[in-house]
Amino acid sequence: MTPLHLSRSRFGFVRFVVTVMCATALHAQAAPHSKAVRSEPPQHTAGDIGQLPPEVQAALQRAKVPSENFHVMVVDTSASSTPRLSHQAQVRVNPASLMKLTTTTAALDTLGPAFVWRTPVYVDGPVRDGVLHGNVYVRGSGDPRFVVERLWLLMRRIQGLGIQNIQGDIVLDRRAFDVSPRDAASFDGEPLRPYNAAPDALLLNFQSLLIQFVPDRAANVARVQVEPPLAGVQLPATVPLNNGDCNDYRSALRADWSDPTRIRFAGTFSALCGEKMWPVAYAAPQQFAQRAIAGMWQQLGGRLSGQVREGSVPDNLQPMFNMESATLAETIRDINKYSNNVMAQHVFLTLSQQQSGVGSLEASRELMQRWWRERVGGDVPTFDNGSGLSRDERISAQALARLLQVAWASPNMSELMSSLPVTGLDGTMKRSKAQASAHLKTGSLRDVAGVAGFVDTANGKRLVLVAILHHANANAARPALDAMIDWAGKQP
Repeated sequence: MTPLHLSRSRFGFVRFVVTVMCATALHAQAAPHSKAVRSEPPQHTAGDIGQLPPEVQAALQRAKVPSENFHVMVVDTSASSTPRLSHQAQVRVNPASLMKLTTTTAALDTLGPAFVWRTPVYVDGPVRDGVLHGNVYVRGSGDPRFVVERLWLLMRRIQGLGIQNIQGDIVLDRRAFDVSPRDAASFDGEPLRPYNAAPDALLLNFQSLLIQFVPDRAANVARVQVEPPLAGVQLPATVPLNNGDCNDYRSALRADWSDPTRIRFAGTFSALCGEKMWPVAYAAPQQFAQRAIAGMWQQLGGRLSGQVREGSVPDNLQPMFNMESATLAETIRDINKYSNNVMAQHVFLTLSQQQSGVGSLEASRELMQRWWRERVGGDVPTFDNGSGLSRDERISAQALARLLQVAWASPNMSELMSSLPVTGLDGTMKRSKAQASAHLKTGSLRDVAGVAGFVDTANGKRLVLVAILHHANANAARPALDAMIDWAGKQP
């Protein structure tokens, strides 16, 4: 397979990886953009207004969720409007992934929709006859979507400098983010789920593998392929086929992840499954970038006399080229459509990184609090990591509605709107049973289910809707969310 064909074959992986997931200021600058007009924050009446629709109450009763555990606000997009419905809307609750609305709205407002992350690459020695006598440096800037295709392109661009043999090291500079290491199992005990990937200034492919199983009936095996290639990591080339039903194929494979350098499958793969793709977070995430870069360099025929290691770019070096990310407007479509947690955390960290040169959770929390007081007003949410994958973040339905009214009046309204899933059509709202047309972010945790965004009414108006279930049976009560969407869509 030629490099050109290899490049094209990999582009199909980008959307797949994003779907299942869910630098210094000098090297990651925002493009100029129009600033939002600083209008007066919305004013909402305290207390409940109206009653929950009968169909919503019936859905709650079927799921055995008390009405006081349903937090709702429906209001016109105008900041001066009185809510059409307000039920338990002032109560601060865990919003799950609805919190991504605060992060993406603030980022559009402060960084601008044309903002990009730039990952600079440096060399510190002469190149003679294809040999670099020195080191290659890659400085991470917090790019949220540095997937396998772009890693391949980075390696090809290094080779485009005339380098085939590096007589030195490849040094990875991760200083753009100051984030403490965390246990991937700490949130929900699922360390191999890609949505639990931790932020990293040089986050490659979400620190996850894409393992592909392709049945070969003639050989009675499923052939195993993996992206990206990881140096020093072994996987079997095939697994035996079985003729059983394709139910839980992952359990049937009996994967053993205990040794990060040797992934094994003790079971079989059903021939009836057809081709399957299994995204798995690498069991040793701190090693992922080094192994992925070394593996890709080797696969493209490059040689390395030293090692891939952590380090810092020397102060006197100038970049040979920059790998530029998609724009913020494109990035937030992946964040909100597919509720990608680590991408949202990267945007959250980038807010403070752009101000001080190093992004940290504490600095971004303080920045978000200041931004909220200035732009939204009212009760300030409790921010943690900006993604909603948190037990600590808190916000009320009223506060989210205020945020959406502010976003509606912003010059960046169209970018935010286009990033939200459409009921019954795409993203995390594809399976919605609601009949109304709406653009809504979803949120889901073990005991949280919610939607927030904009609903179109029958007469062409657009309403802000926030509805959050906060109960052990929240996910069983999802029909109440669909009923709430349809009620809003029928408003005059």
